Amino acid sequence: MDLKKSNAPVNTTTIDKNLVDQPTDNIYKAISVISKRANQINIDIKKELIDKLEEFATYNDSLEEIFENKEQIEVSKFYEKLPKPHALAVQEWLEGRIYYRNTKEDTKL
Repeated sequence: MDLKKSNAPVNTTTIDKNLVDQPTDNIYKAISVISKRANQINIDIKKELIDKLEEFATYNDSLEEIFENKEQIEVSKFYEKLPKPHALAVQEWLEGRIYYRNTKEDTKL
């Protein structure tokens, strides 16, 4: 997932309910799909951040000395400025980039 190319808003925005529930005709199903995608995005971002921060980790036995690494601070600032996972998920939903299906309807066939 390329977070730099996302055009999701960083701030809170109002979205038309009719646009959100249009693919499912049910706002609750749409919100459920969006929330599951937001959880997936959050897990991916968290893994990516932890991997990048581990590159700068220094392991000391003494707790007295704490070193600040400028690269580590820059990485942290970058991730703080990103849109939140729920905003990314809503943007993906509105652009039609999320695949979903109802498994209960599939079993009836």
